[in-house]
Amino acid sequence: MNSSQIEARLQKIRRLREGGTPRALELCSGAGGLSLGLAGARIELSAHVEQDPEAARTYALNFGKGRDPQDPWSQPRDMVQCSAADLVRELELEHSAKTAFDVLAAGLPCQAFARIGRSKLRAISGGADDAFQKDPRAALYTRFLDYVEDVQPLAILIENVPDILNFGGRNVPEDICDALETLGYRSAYTLLNSVHYGVPQIRERLFIIALANELDISPEFPTPIRNAKLPIGYEGSRRVALKHVDPDSPRYHPVSEPSGALPGPVSAREALSDLPVIKEHLSDPSVIRKRKLSEFLPYRAALQSEPSYSHTMRTWEGFATEDASNGHLVRLTHRDFPIFSAMNPGDDYPKALRVAERLFQKELKKRGLTGISETSKAVLELRAAMVPPYDPTKFPNKWWKLDPEKPSRTLTAHMGKDTYSHIHFDSMQKRTVSVREAARLQSFPDGFVFAGAMNAAFRQIGNAVPPLLGLAVAARLREQLEEAARTARSKRRRAA
Repeated sequence: MNSSQIEARLQKIRRLREGGTPRALELCSGAGGLSLGLAGARIELSAHVEQDPEAARTYALNFGKGRDPQDPWSQPRDMVQCSAADLVRELELEHSAKTAFDVLAAGLPCQAFARIGRSKLRAISGGADDAFQKDPRAALYTRFLDYVEDVQPLAILIENVPDILNFGGRNVPEDICDALETLGYRSAYTLLNSVHYGVPQIRERLFIIALANELDISPEFPTPIRNAKLPIGYEGSRRVALKHVDPDSPRYHPVSEPSGALPGPVSAREALSDLPVIKEHLSDPSVIRKRKLSEFLPYRAALQSEPSYSHTMRTWEGFATEDASNGHLVRLTHRDFPIFSAMNPGDDYPKALRVAERLFQKELKKRGLTGISETSKAVLELRAAMVPPYDPTKFPNKWWKLDPEKPSRTLTAHMGKDTYSHIHFDSMQKRTVSVREAARLQSFPDGFVFAGAMNAAFRQIGNAVPPLLGLAVAARLREQLEEAARTARSKRRRAA
């Protein structure tokens, strides 16, 4: 480090010590899930970089403070093409890139790291098993390090999927921490699960926090506030992710296990029960087809008192709603409505297929078709109209019906194409979740609006950091920055 870089950091510490608000630059911000957490922790959202046009529009709608959609602050940008200096110049900020930001945050693209996307990359590459390692998105963290050098932040926050810990046998967070320490930071990483922080969803994520050496404080992570046992599948995925993590690494913080004395997880019922009943698709589908994402429907239950989950979602500072919320769009999948209704909570696709076969056989009997060939035109047409064609051995997790008494399983960006992974637990409604319900399960407040059509909104929600999890991490980070500022003030007084 050179003297100007050190002085830039010391200048920022002085500003915070004098009561200044930490200013954040967020890369790959998406729609703004982590941003909600940063803002909730009283960290100013000074600038962001997001390549996806619809996500950038969503970000501007919610955090732009009335800026024109054509304002440079609102525009999509590619972090590879746009440098920190370019950003400061385009936004006409008062400070240089080196002095403008105290916090540098990033939700780097996870597709290359997530095992769920590796089969697709193999297909694209012609079958290469290591195709995911050659995905250019996997190298974006090196571009992030360029931003670190240019911005000289006091605090760094990175979020990604757990599989980044086992990227072809390589522990990428360890590499990142090693690089950050050569740049003058104390760094740490761990896994946090959103269900342990009040989100009604089991979602495991990797977080890296780094603090400038000048702060003289080591990174810490928030402690859980909810107790929930992870399903076996999630525990197995965690073991795979941690396979190449050295438990003796000073940078790795062992996963924090919640105390049994804590309250249990927020359930799907608690998360969704006050939202409108949606049944128009059963009687008049045109109502759903004509409904806009921005259209408001009244809540079906009065606002509960604190500390209910719905109260948090309806009263989030800056995003509070009154008697209604928007986003009540659902997919019209007529063939499968009866299957949704007959499924039990927690049923997956193989069980849904058995339900469909049972309904199909019942209809064959009703129509007097049980005695004819299964390859007859009438039987084949009826099967196509009633039974999904997917192989249950290849798509066991394609469908899943929410259990009202348990938190949801992980929402993914694939919801932009298919919401069958989250079928509503209310069998009378016979549908998959709406955009607003998906947002609730991800902990987006009800006043948060999404740009684009229904599919784009689902994709943005599935890609996001759960805001309540982001808030837990950001709040602890803000506390540490304040602690470091107080310590610096005390040291200054002692020196005087």
